[in-house]
Amino acid sequence: EDLIEDLKYELTGKFERLIVSLMRTPAYHDAKEIHDAVKGVGTSERCLIEILASRNNRQMNEMVAAYKDAYGRDMEEDIIADTSGHFKKMLVVLLQGTRDESGVVDADLVQQDAQDLYAAGEEQWGTDEAKFIMILGNRSVTHLCMVFDAFEKVAEMSIEDTIKRELSGDFERLMLAVVQCIRSVPMFFAKRLYKAMKGLGTDDRALIRIMVSRSEADLFNIRKEFKETHDVSLHEFIKGDTSGDYRKTLLLLCGGED
Repeated sequence: EDLIEDLKYELTGKFERLIVSLMRTPAYHDAKEIHDAVKGVGTSERCLIEILASRNNRQMNEMVAAYKDAYGRDMEEDIIADTSGHFKKMLVVLLQGTRDESGVVDADLVQQDAQDLYAAGEEQWGTDEAKFIMILGNRSVTHLCMVFDAFEKVAEMSIEDTIKRELSGDFERLMLAVVQCIRSVPMFFAKRLYKAMKGLGTDDRALIRIMVSRSEADLFNIRKEFKETHDVSLHEFIKGDTSGDYRKTLLLLCGGED
């Protein structure tokens, strides 16, 4: 018998989605989330941004293979068919899973990239989006952290402020997410979890997606960032925003109080 099908039969609602999500390996879990984000009418750009901005090359390649295996379709083709413009172009670059991970940093190239980003945005009328896509989509994490510092000296403003001034819409949100993940993936997800639960109503799909995908990766670091940033523990926040077996499972995934 198929265990996942039996679980779907026995359970309902948010608790069912959480438990069934836990039954999938990380690659197949990401593949399912992307599939849900692009199928049918409308697209969940937030889901695409969150996953594609935060995964490393190995995770990206495993997710693409899992998507092909699970749905018999090409993930890149489905994303291209469902998105447009520079947003689509950057998603495709990220999806290639070819970001430099060598760890080698060329000081001259750092300065060149900082100057190129400045020239592509603040220094001219209009924006050279292709330059932003090429540099932010391909350079290594270590390299980009140094580029961001060098850029701030040249432009006298942060790369985030420039992106907000020069870009717009989903493309702006994607590029800001990429920068946040370059700076700190745990900080990125701490902010995402807070947004998913603050105010009236909870974005349960985002809450489940993040808690499941990060539970065996870096959730301890996310908890640390959450507490430092929001002055309340992730455990306490989940406790006050959920209920029943759904809450119990999320709290177990959280791994305890800080």
